[in-house]
Amino acid sequence: MLLPETISVKYTEEEAGHLSVRPVVRQTFRAAELIDMIVQVTGKDSRRLQQVLRGGTVVFHSYRYWWQGFEPDAVALQDVLAMFPDADPARPFAPEHCSEIILESSGSPPRHSLRIKRAEAQKKRGMFSFFRSGDFWNALMNLGKGGSLHYNEYSYEFRADVYARALGREDVARLAGEANRHAPRELRLELRGVPSVSQIVFVCPRLDDGK
Repeated sequence: MLLPETISVKYTEEEAGHLSVRPVVRQTFRAAELIDMIVQVTGKDSRRLQQVLRGGTVVFHSYRYWWQGFEPDAVALQDVLAMFPDADPARPFAPEHCSEIILESSGSPPRHSLRIKRAEAQKKRGMFSFFRSGDFWNALMNLGKGGSLHYNEYSYEFRADVYARALGREDVARLAGEANRHAPRELRLELRGVPSVSQIVFVCPRLDDGK
């Protein structure tokens, strides 16, 4: 069948894999809106997307959504997916486009991670910050220089190209020093809560046509 114009969806919070006892909310989605949410979970994978639409349920940002499952028309689905950007490994890293970074510990998936947004890392530290040059954000962007940085993927969750670089002990020690010099107190405390940092991830939204 073709994609329905609107889809009646229910959702509630999900706690540790179980539905919450909190009230169920009902909402009407346009097909493209529901697909946009699912793609942030599945990626631009038409087979997985078809399975989710057919199954009628998805967990997104700690909420479980469900609807009357249906079999989507493959051509109509491809038309919708064509509007989403594709990964572009040839796309060069542009620090000026970076909106946030993620510091990750070892493990797959990482056991610990910390997201740091540009505005947070650019805050000046202390009453004498006016006399200091640079900021913690510049120190983070410097880690993106060099051949060890690689293109990872296009993230539909972040709506951005994602680059990554493994961090050695010297990198981590230098980053800790820059944090002590430049990062505000709240951020320094958060950094201490991420043991054994082994990778930095750069999140760079596209500022062009998105394709």
